[in-house]
Amino acid sequence: MIKLKNYNGRYCESEYESAFITFLESVGWTYLSGNKIKRRYDEVLIPDDFKNFIAKKNVNLLTEEIEQIYDTVRLVGAENDFSILHKVYKWMVDGIQFTPQSGSPIQINLIDFETPKNNIFHVVNQFTVEYTNNGQRKTRRPDILLFVNGIPLCVIELKNPTNANATIYDAWEQITIRYWRDIPHLLHYCPLACISDGVKTRLGTVRTPYEHFYAWRRVNDGDKISTMPFAETETMIRGVYDSKRFLEIFRDYIYFQDEIFDYNEYEIVCRYPQFFATRLLKQNIINSVLKQTGKGGTYFGATGCGKTYTMAFLARQLALRCPKIGSPTIVMIVDRDELQEQGIKLFAKSKETICNDPQVCSIVDLPVYYELETHQW
Repeated sequence: MIKLKNYNGRYCESEYESAFITFLESVGWTYLSGNKIKRRYDEVLIPDDFKNFIAKKNVNLLTEEIEQIYDTVRLVGAENDFSILHKVYKWMVDGIQFTPQSGSPIQINLIDFETPKNNIFHVVNQFTVEYTNNGQRKTRRPDILLFVNGIPLCVIELKNPTNANATIYDAWEQITIRYWRDIPHLLHYCPLACISDGVKTRLGTVRTPYEHFYAWRRVNDGDKISTMPFAETETMIRGVYDSKRFLEIFRDYIYFQDEIFDYNEYEIVCRYPQFFATRLLKQNIINSVLKQTGKGGTYFGATGCGKTYTMAFLARQLALRCPKIGSPTIVMIVDRDELQEQGIKLFAKSKETICNDPQVCSIVDLPVYYELETHQW
């Protein structure tokens, strides 16, 4: 971590911000000062980045058609805040439908997940966001924002590492209370949030309760956990915000309940054990199918570690990201009533996540159900 400068016995928070940005630059982000971006302060996209990406990926689109797509994303809608957040997230993951003047509807991808280098990654500070309060124009300025193709996907709030009165709880309140109150039009595009005071660095979503913000303890599976000061920050940046890793997490490890349950305002992001477990299980299953070994692997997790969510992340991966094994039927068997109830509660609200309609049956009926559904045994 870059050494913080001492000013008359006190450290400057801006130096920590600079150090954080420098680390982000080292994992694939390009720095851009917010006060140099040409835009209206009440708008939260970077117009040039957005339009340049769309134009590069869709060379047949006319200039005015690109403007229409930009306006669609910029003027996202008038639903409640959480519904807008969910809607925009689906746009970013799945793309949006657009009908050009010369043809049939096409899918416009806002992010290129398959080839990360095709995207525009910007880490931005000094990004002023304007809002109106009692008829008066006021502004907020988040510490750091991460933009992909001109869309702010993550808000990062920092506190002075040497100020005992400035904690990551204050950073959490800044995002989840004051920003939602004053500048929700920014957070509509920001599913992810990070809070840090230099020693503690935690990942969550813009709807995550404080106690569920979580440290990312490893860059790669098998790494030792370091207890050195500032190690949490460096590990978080290398483990989550490496540009390629960030897109992987963003696409497949953020969980929303199905749209009809938006009133619950429920959004989570994986913890690092869930991320690495899903990766390992997925690869083992692919190897098992290709080599016909029948050995997919075993995952041991402590009570309360989020195994059911891990299964949901894994089911999504197997259904959508593993073309080598085709379109598998995924069977989840549990051995306790409470696990069955827990699984039903999650998967019954996860049709969008796993892109399928989960069914529930007793283990006695499983062979019959399997044969009826697939016409084979």
